[in-house]
Amino acid sequence: MTHIGIIGAGMIGDSLAVLTTGHGYRTTVVVRRSEKIPGYKKTYDEYFRQMIDQGVMPENQLAICERYLKYSTDFADLADCEVIFECVPEAIDLKHGIYARIEATCPNLQAICSVSSSLLPDSLGEKATKYKDRIIVTHPFNPAHMVPFFELCGGAATDPAVLKFARGLLESLDRKPVIVKKPAPGFIGNRLQFALWREALNLVETGIADPRDVDTCLNYSFCPRYSSIGMFEHFDNGDLTLNMHTCNSVFPSLSNMTEAPHAITDRVARGDLGAKTGVGFYDWRGADMEAYNKRVNAPYWHFISWDMPTE
Repeated sequence: MTHIGIIGAGMIGDSLAVLTTGHGYRTTVVVRRSEKIPGYKKTYDEYFRQMIDQGVMPENQLAICERYLKYSTDFADLADCEVIFECVPEAIDLKHGIYARIEATCPNLQAICSVSSSLLPDSLGEKATKYKDRIIVTHPFNPAHMVPFFELCGGAATDPAVLKFARGLLESLDRKPVIVKKPAPGFIGNRLQFALWREALNLVETGIADPRDVDTCLNYSFCPRYSSIGMFEHFDNGDLTLNMHTCNSVFPSLSNMTEAPHAITDRVARGDLGAKTGVGFYDWRGADMEAYNKRVNAPYWHFISWDMPTE
């Protein structure tokens, strides 16, 4: 059975551990500080409890899945891993140090999968020696055990077989991986998300709409459609002549700003950072955050239909 390593717990690491153990893979999570392990395990348990409460798994599933999980502070416990998900913060020197330790510890590794959302594979692997051809990006969206999409990207030194192996592994985890044909900052998902965000900010800054108006448009117009069909499907099913004319009409007026606008920077300067400080574009003071989190997760529960381990 494949032994999966996860380096770095926290938001993505804990979620990946739910995903891998929930599919019956022996999983070792290596963290820096042993005193943090009870907190990581609590988050792991809470993810399973949420799924049990939603009725997508039986009551005894947590006890079964946690048998496949081990926390450690010792890289030696990763020695027989075939694949490692690197989930440490976006600091390139930190990641390079992690890869050096992996190269010294894991003799039979097939892939090092970074969950980086911003660093490109060539930068990640530039100081590697033994495993330069096996360092790839496998970028998920949070939480990884609920959101199926992963985008995979290799660099100039990447062995294509590594991408194929990683895609097969993720498919065995009931994910929907795609291989990005060449590196680009933000890969696919964040480029699309931030292109839309840039225009949403432009609509607010230029006085065309308020933030809530923009969100209402997204909730009740085209976004629900794209949960069952794709954008290229949508426009290909229409008249591309009409699409061409609309592009020519709308594109010239769309935002082309190349840095965060005042709608963001002024709020940051005031300390209005969003929900964490109580005020951002919305006033979060007194908001029902439990209800908000339920709305965040609601579209994804139906993706959790795994064949989970029974013993």
